[in-house]
Amino acid sequence: MTEVHFYHLQRQPLEKALPQLVEKCLERGWRCVVQADSEERVEALDTLLWTYREDSFLPHGTDRETEAADMPVVLTTKDVNPNGAQARFLVDGANADDLSPYERAIFLFDGNDPDAVDAARDNWKEAQGAGFEVVYWQQDAQGRWQKKA
Repeated sequence: MTEVHFYHLQRQPLEKALPQLVEKCLERGWRCVVQADSEERVEALDTLLWTYREDSFLPHGTDRETEAADMPVVLTTKDVNPNGAQARFLVDGANADDLSPYERAIFLFDGNDPDAVDAARDNWKEAQGAGFEVVYWQQDAQGRWQKKA
């Protein structure tokens, strides 16, 4: 059954949290799809995943590339799964019609944006209503993720 996780970003921006969470999924042997709300955001995330750490990068590409099916991480604006991903990240208000093909769906939302918080609440209710196991994560004062629900 798909687990749906919600990450409430308050102490860390998406640009810090996303690479760390993608790394964790790759360590599990999972492929990932990251869905954003615009092509501009996909381009920014593309650059981020190559440069977020001096000593490492996350191998990835976009769904526009012919070899997307072979990539461990694919960035997109569409509700697609070109690489057979087990984990789907939804950022900037992106939504997918069906989360059931994934081991885990991960919503990352800006806790300082009231509209993003409202959308996350709606997504939470929808996921619960669909029978998914839902989990809520919030950062503590030291920046560590704490499971709250």
